[in-house]
Amino acid sequence: MRCVIARYPFELTKDGVVALMKGVTPELLTGESVSVTIGRRRYPVKQVGQVITRQDRRDFSSGEVARAMTRLGFTCHDHPETAPVDAPTALQSASALLGGTASPGVASPGASPLLAKG
Repeated sequence: MRCVIARYPFELTKDGVVALMKGVTPELLTGESVSVTIGRRRYPVKQVGQVITRQDRRDFSSGEVARAMTRLGFTCHDHPETAPVDAPTALQSASALLGGTASPGVASPGASPLLAKG
């Protein structure tokens, strides 16, 4: 299928994209990243675009790559999967491992008064 990404035409196939992404480790999805599922992995679309076009990520938009991936039959996601609401935060997990309670903004007993919020 012919796709235009960053004003350049590319002849892409689903099998070709899968072959190009084979062995590429997905980068961490952050913030409002758009992602695409290729095989059993979710990649940021900017990473996929960089691999398949061999261009700098600043040269194309995530929308261009997402449209091309959707036309090829891949599933695109607007937001990365988020942790369940009931899951403890990193601060709560670390505090539990250390045997304390996590209360942001409250100084622990014996802490320097310079570190306490007031």
